[in-house]
Amino acid sequence: MTRTKTLRAAALPTALLGAAALALTGCATNAADAERTSTPKADGTRITLTYDGGLLVLDQDLRVVADDAIDGFTRVNPAGDGRHVLVTVPEGFRVLDTTADPALTDAVFPADTGGHAVVHGDRTALFADGTGDVTTFDNTELDGAELPEVETTESEAAHHGVAIELEDGTLLTTIGTEESRSGVRALDADGEETTRSEQCPDVHGEGAVTGEVAVFGCTDGALVYTDGAFEKLDAPTEYGRTGNLFTTDTSSVAVGDYNDDPDSEGYLLDQIALIDAASGKYTVADMPDGVGFTFRDLARGPGDEAVVLGDDGALHTFDETTGDQLDSFPVIDAWEGPAEWQDAHPAVKVAGDIAYVTDPAEQKVHAVDLTTGKVVASSDALPGVPNEIAVA
Repeated sequence: MTRTKTLRAAALPTALLGAAALALTGCATNAADAERTSTPKADGTRITLTYDGGLLVLDQDLRVVADDAIDGFTRVNPAGDGRHVLVTVPEGFRVLDTTADPALTDAVFPADTGGHAVVHGDRTALFADGTGDVTTFDNTELDGAELPEVETTESEAAHHGVAIELEDGTLLTTIGTEESRSGVRALDADGEETTRSEQCPDVHGEGAVTGEVAVFGCTDGALVYTDGAFEKLDAPTEYGRTGNLFTTDTSSVAVGDYNDDPDSEGYLLDQIALIDAASGKYTVADMPDGVGFTFRDLARGPGDEAVVLGDDGALHTFDETTGDQLDSFPVIDAWEGPAEWQDAHPAVKVAGDIAYVTDPAEQKVHAVDLTTGKVVASSDALPGVPNEIAVA
């Protein structure tokens, strides 16, 4: 199997924004690649939010600077260049320019049922669940006027999947069908498979930790790719699902959600996984008694700590190596878990020292300084209930 290169695709004609293609819950993110900025309140920081019927862009002072109509549930992900955001539309991934004059551009990366968008360094990988195709591109070449050169890689079968491209050109992409997912395979820069592992049932969630080591979540542990080989790390319990991972390039630990009950109902969880890819240590940390969170409520702080937004309305921080709780900051009122994962409920994203917390009950967004625990800014009431969030 080869990786097909398109020298430079022109932007698609302007597409009517309709109901966005739905992807299954969660995704993983490398905080250093996708969500951090060197200065938390720097000019140019933009927060993109979705609400039912619209797409908002807020500036660093949490003022609305753009409001575009868009139908249905829509997902948003940073494109990786600190400027653009990828908006999932029926045609694929549409490029939103969040800078001085924010606007949805005519540029669309085509995808049948666009799902996960994963940034690692200068490369961004887009997965199309409807075909299994993976589209990768250099995000530094993204300008919104036309699409950059892309490479397309086919999967063996269509499935809800994910891919990540490492600095040496290795493409790691999931193995699965519409019914199940089993693991990950590695392809070299020519698209030739070099190795695979099918020891990761229901693989979901990915990220790269320090040293170009990739980690994937499974229902019974984690799958680690390093130095051209896969290694399986078993969860502490027989069933121990991690579906979303959050990584940085300065820590060997991947932080994820953790569920040890295959019969659990709802979307609230009360444990986090701390997976040290260097030592192979797999630690599970408990949230404070009675406090839960969802897949939208995990992030990494400025010191690589785990940051969790609890349903008690507070931000809780944990040491990423020991699992010890470091601090707790009240931010919003207590909230209940969603009936469906797409339903609007509080979420957190971190950029530098600042955590951005959505507050659906008040239709606001709050900025919290993680070094002090203080809310440093809050938006006015937004035009709609905030749902998805991305920071660029």
